[in-house]
Amino acid sequence: MAGSFQGVINDVGMFVSPAESQKVQYHGIYSEHGHRVYSLAFWMTDNELVAEQLASNTFLRAFASTGTPTTEQIDHAFLTEVRELTPVGALTLSCAASPHIQSVYGSVKRIDLERALVQLPATEKLVFLFHDVEGYNHERIGRLLGISERESQYGLHQARIQIRELVSRIS
Repeated sequence: MAGSFQGVINDVGMFVSPAESQKVQYHGIYSEHGHRVYSLAFWMTDNELVAEQLASNTFLRAFASTGTPTTEQIDHAFLTEVRELTPVGALTLSCAASPHIQSVYGSVKRIDLERALVQLPATEKLVFLFHDVEGYNHERIGRLLGISERESQYGLHQARIQIRELVSRIS
């Protein structure tokens, strides 16, 4: 009886088991997306321990849904985890530019921006992070959050106004 070996040959010509191959593949996906997911989680929670748990749960959920999750699937897993912590969906801000906002150009410190960002409502914070930090376009943000492209643009505008207002109060 001839036995068959199960496994693959890696890039250096060594035989590795399917489990080891999958472990390497998971590690590659985590290495590619881990920092981004943790950063988003930290900005959403403003807590390192909660952010670590949120990032871990995101990858567990993404890998449970498919063996090789795409960026889009990881983002959906992240949003599912975030939604368990805070309401995300409808835009919560409806503010107009305040006439008494001072010019903050040249006097803004990074810490002031960080303090302002963590005070934003969840949906506006996500729109801001996805657009201005991650570089996602409004169509993609709308798809992820279940809102229209126009609502994503409006949410970004409102987030920027709110950040400007909060920074002017902090500075």
